[in-house]
Amino acid sequence: MCQTGPGQPGLPTRLVAGLFILKHMHNLSDEVLCARWIENPYYQYFCGELSFCHRLPFDRSSMTRWRQRLGEEQLVALIQESLSVAHKTGAIGPQDLERVVVDTTVQPKAVAHPTDARLMHRAITKLVGLAKRNRVPLRQSYLRLAKRAAIMVGRYTHAHQFKRARRQLRFLRTRLGRIIRDIRRKIDGDAALEARFGPLLDLAQRVRSQDQHQRGPKVYALHAPEVECIGKGKARAPYEFGCKVSIATPVTSPKGGQFVLHAKALHGNPFDGHTLGPVVADMEKFTGVEARRIHVDKGYRGHNHPHRLRVWISGQVRRVTASIRREMKRRAAVEPVIGHVKAEHRMDRNYLKGRVGDRINAVLAAAGYNFGLLLRWLAELLRAIIRAFAETVPAQNIA
Repeated sequence: MCQTGPGQPGLPTRLVAGLFILKHMHNLSDEVLCARWIENPYYQYFCGELSFCHRLPFDRSSMTRWRQRLGEEQLVALIQESLSVAHKTGAIGPQDLERVVVDTTVQPKAVAHPTDARLMHRAITKLVGLAKRNRVPLRQSYLRLAKRAAIMVGRYTHAHQFKRARRQLRFLRTRLGRIIRDIRRKIDGDAALEARFGPLLDLAQRVRSQDQHQRGPKVYALHAPEVECIGKGKARAPYEFGCKVSIATPVTSPKGGQFVLHAKALHGNPFDGHTLGPVVADMEKFTGVEARRIHVDKGYRGHNHPHRLRVWISGQVRRVTASIRREMKRRAAVEPVIGHVKAEHRMDRNYLKGRVGDRINAVLAAAGYNFGLLLRWLAELLRAIIRAFAETVPAQNIA
């Protein structure tokens, strides 16, 4: 992945790939991974080092740059390699790739729960801070008053004094509008300042004008405007803020476990049925095996898969044979896989920036889950080999 030319050579690809696998296999942050890499010889050998290193051969920020350089298109190779190793070691067979389960989940973003008061207060704080850094004088910053108003909105709402809470919200909205107009007057005619303030001013204007009951896209976080509000019908979490992710696993019971065959972030909160065709096509391209039976839940009714007779929806009665009925009972096997990927492999809270970060985190979480299954499968194989060797070699009596 390195290009010839001037400058310092890039890091070895094996080192970077090993770091990404270890990070998501053990659910570590970049900082903790770097600290453990120094003190763990197994981590270093896995990443291609021939001798023990007492200092990092890279900076922590190199992982961020490598994620941006590789992107989702190159990192998908980690999922393909995990499936290739699983096939070579007997953990998964070709028949397991022909019958699959596809489901969607939400990958939450690392954002605070959005409220109108919080968003408008953050917009005021960010605009005033940017104006100070660029030496743009403001008539009044309203920082102290805005902080007090945001606090009082929460207190009045908790006490069910909604009229007073709305009054404080109007106060915040008015002060945010004053700051927006003041900054636009001060930077009018300066192309450099207009380019610097433009994105934040547009976001602040959207925050000020959006309404609780309006339809269409909204701003739920100023530092992550790509965040979407997704409702999956959960009692404990009626709404989640992030992006939708499609997960595909075998409907059978492979020897090595339920591997993730495909993972992809889907932006725009699309209807599940409209994602089935592209997701299955990508999965078949990655695995090289055509899917014969695809099991989905009732959220995929009205799907766009070209071979409609290959798709089996939960609760379907027509054309259901005994073997297909057994497979339909195993459709829920994808749910614990989603739970493990989210809880143990960093999909439950995405810290990577932008939509590119959403796609990268989904792929790396699936790759970390697969390599975790491979690690357990290879450990079982090693124990079986040692056990068989101990049974064939006669025990020697030690005098």
